[in-house]
Amino acid sequence: MPQYRDDIRNIAIIAHVDHGKTSLVDVLLKQSHVFRENQEVGELILDRNALEREKGITILAKNTAVEFRGHKINIIDTPGHADFSGEVERVLNMAEGCLLLIDSTDGPMPQTRFVLKQAMEKKLKPIVVITKMDRPTRRIKEVLSMTQDLFLELATEDSQLDYPVIYSSSRAGFATTDPDVMGTDMVPLFEAIINNVPPPEIEEGYLQLLVSNLDYSTHKGRIAIGRIRRGSISPRDPVVVIDKNGEQHRYNISEVFTHMGLARQEVDKAGAGDIVAVTGMEEVNIGDTIASPDQPEALPGITIGEPTVKMTFGVNTSPFGGREGKYCTSRQLRARLYRELETNISLRVEDTDSPDVFLVSGRGELHLSILIETMRREGYELELSKPEAITKVIDGKVMEPMEALIVDTVDDCIGDLTEMLAKRKGRMTNMHHDDMGNVRMEYHIPTRGLIGFRSAFLTTTRGRGVMNTLFLGYEPWQGEIGTTRSGVLIAAQAGTAVTYGLNNAQGRGLTFIDPMTEVYEGMVVGLHARGSDLVVNVCKEKKMTNIRSSTSDIAIKLTTPVKMSLEESLDFIEGDELVEVTPKNIRLRKKMLSAHDRKRAERAGPGEESDE
Repeated sequence: MPQYRDDIRNIAIIAHVDHGKTSLVDVLLKQSHVFRENQEVGELILDRNALEREKGITILAKNTAVEFRGHKINIIDTPGHADFSGEVERVLNMAEGCLLLIDSTDGPMPQTRFVLKQAMEKKLKPIVVITKMDRPTRRIKEVLSMTQDLFLELATEDSQLDYPVIYSSSRAGFATTDPDVMGTDMVPLFEAIINNVPPPEIEEGYLQLLVSNLDYSTHKGRIAIGRIRRGSISPRDPVVVIDKNGEQHRYNISEVFTHMGLARQEVDKAGAGDIVAVTGMEEVNIGDTIASPDQPEALPGITIGEPTVKMTFGVNTSPFGGREGKYCTSRQLRARLYRELETNISLRVEDTDSPDVFLVSGRGELHLSILIETMRREGYELELSKPEAITKVIDGKVMEPMEALIVDTVDDCIGDLTEMLAKRKGRMTNMHHDDMGNVRMEYHIPTRGLIGFRSAFLTTTRGRGVMNTLFLGYEPWQGEIGTTRSGVLIAAQAGTAVTYGLNNAQGRGLTFIDPMTEVYEGMVVGLHARGSDLVVNVCKEKKMTNIRSSTSDIAIKLTTPVKMSLEESLDFIEGDELVEVTPKNIRLRKKMLSAHDRKRAERAGPGEESDE
């Protein structure tokens, strides 16, 4: 007869990006009174990372807990973006149930399908939460019907089709079981969790804990986070860490913490069912088992989907290398990338033939760009190649990753988007119009067809569109995709850009830099109006004559230069170009800086480094 801990509920909050997971956690924390009455806590409380707040997305899975009527509810907030699905995959094993959030207007989206499938495979008990009920555009019947279809498609057993539905608004701070009656608080949701999510099963025996997350403290060292499957753990207990290769390492536990609100509380003992954070182990990684030395048995490891996009990270070799960063050597870059593997388990890092260049693979462009931006803010300088899709050879055939693309936009943009996606080997699978001039288009498209598409999509729709993607699997190679970009304007010499030189360059295309910007030979300073690259001298000054002074170009009015973000820069470059990233600047450059070297490579043909 199995035993259970009825005082605990472990739940994960899963949903598509921007469907309100972190906002819901805010309300649950505030209404469970874990803060003082006069305490200022703000919004998006769990998104403490600066990048998470800037981009408005959750990047890292996080643990918190609240109390309700004598029950402790451990809550795991997960990312919604497909590029961070590895975070979801590794933390779901800590929960018995999940809150599946679905927007009352959008309905189930691509990532909703992915996370629900993961939850079903792990036998989690789902509670459907229809969010943003305060929206005037809500369409409850249609969303419920779409949700039911999704469950019918993904359920692995009949019991998973019997799920409660809660309607909520995090902004208004209520949850209700009746969509026609607006509630006053979140009590109906708390009650649904207590009544529907099964309590953790208690297994007698020696300690077993699977490490699902890692944290770090300068004072405590590595902090291993996971759920105790069997036995109990206390400070000063001897333990064995069993890694993925079966090797064992002995340690003594220093401290044991449980979660409550935003804080960790040190405890003298924690038992099966508790989600804990423990210290005292120098070498411990995600997927390792912490067990008792009396019976060191490993739990099944954490399986993570494979990366789909790769690019190279290299030491900054531009003439400006080492000027603006704190970490500029290959040794420092290598150490940082391999350290990232300890917590970012969706990532892959490989050494290449060059000691200064490393091949990094991830779940998507955003997954890799977040790592790059984090390293940049830490003081690293690096140069990056164009992202490429990772292909496989199966049964003698070249296979490439395919993605589901869902585009929500207005009728005016259909023609341009259809043409653009056809060139990128996109295959339309569905199209739906509503009565308000909006359209939803669904495509199957190669991952490489999406590289560079996001910025083109925003330009084409002029901000009137939203795109979402989800990895589907591998399919046979879809054929070559032609170039979708014009040539570039390349600086002819090192120096400082001036108004006169930039004005001449703007007669040939769009520029990327302002006057008084330092440039070097081979640096990309603009987009050419034609398909070929063009070398321009942006440092050229107007010579003084008897009639005009050399400062007369001050009156010249320049067009505002195009400023690209890191993601847009990675989307923009071609195979013979690099993005130079430093703590202060993002620059574009040719791999071969010398015009003479580029011409020689072009004459030599495709065997050399030139895609032109």
